[in-house]
Amino acid sequence: MSSRNKRPKGAAAAAVGKIKGLVLFLVFVSAVISILALTGSFYMLQIYDRALVSGSVPTLVVISALAIGLYLFQGMFDIIRSQVLVRVGARLDRRLAPLAHRVAIDMPRLGYSTSEALERGRDVDTIRGFFGSQGPAAIFDLPWVPLFLGFVYLLHPTLGALTLGGAIVLTLIAVLTELRTRKWSQATIGATVERNAIADSNARNAEVLKAMGFASRAVDRFNTANERHLELQTQTSDISGTFGAISRVLRMLLQSAVLGLAAYLTIQGELSAGAIIAATIASSRAMAPIDLAIGNWKQIVAARGAWARVTDTMEVLDRQPVPMKLPAPVRSLKIEGVTVAAPASGRVLLSDVTFEAVAGQAIGIIGPSGGGKSTLARAITGIWPVLRGSVRLDEAELSQWSDADRGMHVGYLPQEVALLDATVEENIARLDPTPNPNTIVEASRAAAVHEMIVRLPDGYRTHLGPMGASISGGQRQRLGLARALYGNPFVVVLDEPNANLDPEGEAALSAAIEGIKRRGGIAIVIAHRPSVLQCCDLIGVVQRGKLTAFGPREQIMNPRPVPNATVASAAAPIGAQPARRAKTSKRVNQASSSAIPGGPVS
Repeated sequence: MSSRNKRPKGAAAAAVGKIKGLVLFLVFVSAVISILALTGSFYMLQIYDRALVSGSVPTLVVISALAIGLYLFQGMFDIIRSQVLVRVGARLDRRLAPLAHRVAIDMPRLGYSTSEALERGRDVDTIRGFFGSQGPAAIFDLPWVPLFLGFVYLLHPTLGALTLGGAIVLTLIAVLTELRTRKWSQATIGATVERNAIADSNARNAEVLKAMGFASRAVDRFNTANERHLELQTQTSDISGTFGAISRVLRMLLQSAVLGLAAYLTIQGELSAGAIIAATIASSRAMAPIDLAIGNWKQIVAARGAWARVTDTMEVLDRQPVPMKLPAPVRSLKIEGVTVAAPASGRVLLSDVTFEAVAGQAIGIIGPSGGGKSTLARAITGIWPVLRGSVRLDEAELSQWSDADRGMHVGYLPQEVALLDATVEENIARLDPTPNPNTIVEASRAAAVHEMIVRLPDGYRTHLGPMGASISGGQRQRLGLARALYGNPFVVVLDEPNANLDPEGEAALSAAIEGIKRRGGIAIVIAHRPSVLQCCDLIGVVQRGKLTAFGPREQIMNPRPVPNATVASAAAPIGAQPARRAKTSKRVNQASSSAIPGGPVS
């Protein structure tokens, strides 16, 4: 059987499947609670129709003791149901939260905002909180409403008809509440995401806002989004609150109507005195679940929407196949006709890029800002999906590697280095639960950052804080380089690795690239500053989303005006036509000269 077939039908469905036994138990407990809720009605019948008529104190004592015992049992089962519901919510959270967080990590790279990604985690919180509210109790009690309606009907058919009519009216109110709040609830969620996205953006750019004095305008922007959020939330709360108040008033009117009608029937001799109180209690209990559901409708709608979003995102994980484990790549990296579009907008940023690197090579990627260099890095590392073409490690496409396996063979230093809120050791070891200290030190020495680390207050156990804000930009970049080198990955992609480095750091970076080449790895170096390119064997020029030139470093960085035939014989593939070779050579020279400020660089 293939690994695809072994995958469960759905992560969310599997989580629900594992609590089905608890759900059946809750149905049973709710049935017992509903039956025991008739205790008050039977007690009143016995008091008025037996104890008072007979004048027997022992009868009164026995009936009262029995009622007290039944009430205690009802309370015990109610406590059990409440505690089980809380634990069901915790169990769902325990199973869904890691999956939701995994989706939240994937969403930003696919074009979603950070706030929208984190909303999946809040959805799991909403589901867990719902199980701790009165909403589930109302839902479990609703199926037993006919039990109380039947009891009232047995007392007198007219009272049963009146109670049934009240139940129908309250049910219609619940349906109307659902129809009126559905649109507003969805709009409120969208406004909440928008508001949180602005708040997150302001927090991440706090230094810029403060330094350049436009924090107040950022607050105004947040306030505008917050006002819209509050307006929509108020509309939703008004609708649910209004219908909730109407249902409570109708319930009280129904209780009074049942009491009045029962008194009239008693006067007519069709009903006993005890049946008046019994009918009132039973009709009230019949309406209670409906009234409770309407009162908690906002939470019910929120939980239902959260569950729908969670199950939708879980399906994304379920559609991903589980690749077979492949041997570690040791030979080549091939980029074959790769085309990449921005996940958020769908705009093509990189088109039909093809080149190959073999073990022991370093490839430099240069070109103007916005030309597509970082997009190429994201495609090579698997961050952004490839629209067309393929990225292959030893002929195997990236999709044939699981994220964990691919991470063992790929190191990545992004343009904006973001360190985790963890220790230096945990950052370098990529949160490996059982890291090898020698491997950590090896990566640190390769990045020439070991001496800097041991000078920190707690050395490798120093906590870096949020985004690694406790150290400088250059130190963050060198720690990021050590993380990229951890475990000696086969391919190391470095995006502007020397942007924040001093001369000493640049020398360490060059040594690290040479080390990658010596151990048979492949380094992909994206850079504007030419110093680090001296370590590269091949250079590619990326402009306007195209690979406009690719060849040996000396040829690309130092284009010389030589006869076309000579260049053609040195650079063109065997068997190409001379005229085509000359044209290609001219285009390579022009592209490389325009990509590097100041012309050729030695």
